[in-house]
Amino acid sequence: MIKWLDVLNYARNGNPEPDRRVEKSDEEWKKELTNEQFAVTRLKGTERPYSSDVCSKFEPGIYACVCCDTLLFDANTKFESGSGWPSFNQPIKENAIAYHKDDSHGMIRVEVTCNVCDSHVGHIFPDGPEPSGLRYCANAVSLKKVEEENV
Repeated sequence: MIKWLDVLNYARNGNPEPDRRVEKSDEEWKKELTNEQFAVTRLKGTERPYSSDVCSKFEPGIYACVCCDTLLFDANTKFESGSGWPSFNQPIKENAIAYHKDDSHGMIRVEVTCNVCDSHVGHIFPDGPEPSGLRYCANAVSLKKVEEENV
């Protein structure tokens, strides 16, 4: 189980090796993604809070990266944070997510990206529920739901 000290260690010293890498040009990504998906995942944008019904859905399933199909989160780790974005307390695998120091917008935060294709997913905070105490605050447009039987 990943804890806040692990997150800080990854952000400072490097992330675990991904199982594979997916690299494409911006032009290739633009052909595959909607304008909003491209703005959020490739340009590190943020969707408006409460703009997606994904926040209030808690059915079983797996959430994958919208860009490269890498499995990122299990719906069993999803919780209602009241933040306006889907929130999870643990990635599906330790090496699914990469962590990066983010000092934009006058704040110091930790950005989370897909470790396979570098897609911006959101940010992580140490104010989630136990046992991890983590809140992966994700942009819904960065994710796509995959039914468990299709995994």
